[in-house]
Amino acid sequence: MALQVGDKIPFFTAIDSNGNSFEVRDYIGQPMVIYFYPKDDTPGCTIQACTFRDQYEDFKTLGAEVIGISSDSLSSHKKFASRYKLPFILLSDTNKKIRTAFGVPNDFLGLLPGRATYVIDKNGIVQFVFDSTLAKIHITKALKVLKTF
Repeated sequence: MALQVGDKIPFFTAIDSNGNSFEVRDYIGQPMVIYFYPKDDTPGCTIQACTFRDQYEDFKTLGAEVIGISSDSLSSHKKFASRYKLPFILLSDTNKKIRTAFGVPNDFLGLLPGRATYVIDKNGIVQFVFDSTLAKIHITKALKVLKTF
């Protein structure tokens, strides 16, 4: 079942693009924007990542950390982050356990991994869910919600 506003996020661990272990529980206490995207280096995903990059300081000013998650490999994330100078965390979810725990739906008749953004408050509670194939809108919507905290 998909996470909804008011739900507590599931605790998970993953490997980030630098090869470090990431535990979401270490980020409880600050707001988070967790976004799931289909694939590194595809047009929509690159636009979305670069828009998060370009507005990353706005997220940091609001005390939030941005975390991007896809099923791409660690090496793919490393290249993607380096190529586009992405300052935020990218996590590899190759077995799709995190995607499944959040209940992110697939897009395009179930053929592609879905694109969804979750805004999480400092207590680990989902305050906003946005599921859309329109990549750039996720950033604007997430910032608007964070400003209400």
